Amino acid sequence: YPWRHTPEAQLSKFNLTEIEAMLRSYTKVLFVRDPFQRLISAFMQGMGSSPSFSSFVQGVLDSGQHKASVAWKPLVNLCHPCLIQYDYVVMFGFLRQELGHLLQRAGLPVDSLLPKFTDTQVQWTYSWLSEQMFSELSLQQKKQLSHFYRLDLAAFPFSSSFLSE
Repeated sequence: YPWRHTPEAQLSKFNLTEIEAMLRSYTKVLFVRDPFQRLISAFMQGMGSSPSFSSFVQGVLDSGQHKASVAWKPLVNLCHPCLIQYDYVVMFGFLRQELGHLLQRAGLPVDSLLPKFTDTQVQWTYSWLSEQMFSELSLQQKKQLSHFYRLDLAAFPFSSSFLSE
């Protein structure tokens, strides 16, 4: 369906027959990231006008899942992994390894296209940041966030997420 494809095109703009045909013909890749790390990233990018992480989180919780920004909306509500059969699910923290596999499958040169970072450094940085930010939250906020992201936590193996505890 290249004649109907534009950068802004969303599946919801097509009829069911077209959607099914497109999903069968594309390699579907889903990039997932720990929901708490997504919140930290959104806060650090200034996506809210909150002076503290705790007040930012409270704003997220108050907005609810249906009015949530794409930056922190639960992934299951954005990507529908129960409805769409993804060919690959790439976890943040394993990007270098998994992207290498995807590039190799596509017949592209692996080494020249991968970013020059190590997953270990990224994981360590987010682990430290998560610990600092999580300590700012009240027990009630922690429980509410775990509930807010319960479907993401059930759908994906975020075993080291602070929200899984």
